[in-house]
Amino acid sequence: MDADVFDDPRLTVTGLFFEAHEGLIAKLAPTMAKAGLSPLDFGALMRLTRSPGGRLRMTDLAAQLFLSTSGVTRVVDRLQRGDLVRRESSPDDRRSTYAVLTTEGTARLHGVLADHLDDIERWFTSLYTPEELHHLVTDLRTLRDAVHPNAAKNTAPPPTTSA
Repeated sequence: MDADVFDDPRLTVTGLFFEAHEGLIAKLAPTMAKAGLSPLDFGALMRLTRSPGGRLRMTDLAAQLFLSTSGVTRVVDRLQRGDLVRRESSPDDRRSTYAVLTTEGTARLHGVLADHLDDIERWFTSLYTPEELHHLVTDLRTLRDAVHPNAAKNTAPPPTTSA
């Protein structure tokens, strides 16, 4: 195999993307941990709060979090033990169960959100001009929609950025 294959720019760009993602999660995780949440717990709660009625079918939550059905069950079990979510049966389909954000879950998110947003500003959004950030969001949506076309289902409209 040609040694130059390891210098392929496609490897570089994906490597940088993964390193940036992992590094950003590492910078954001301590604030979440102070609130008693893992990044996965926080992600689940945020997806619920940004969904209509604060609720998602368990299968949709699993898909949005890239989890198996057993994986999302474990996350929801943990969040339910903390009274952050509850399960509700679907009135229309007995096979479907919803994860629903509770008042305590909303309060926990409110309690951590200001510090989380400060972390995002410090480690991410402040690194870009408003125009660069707009282009980055557009580019990330293009990538997300290509690799995970169902992820946009039941999500809130795109956030606005402050300058």
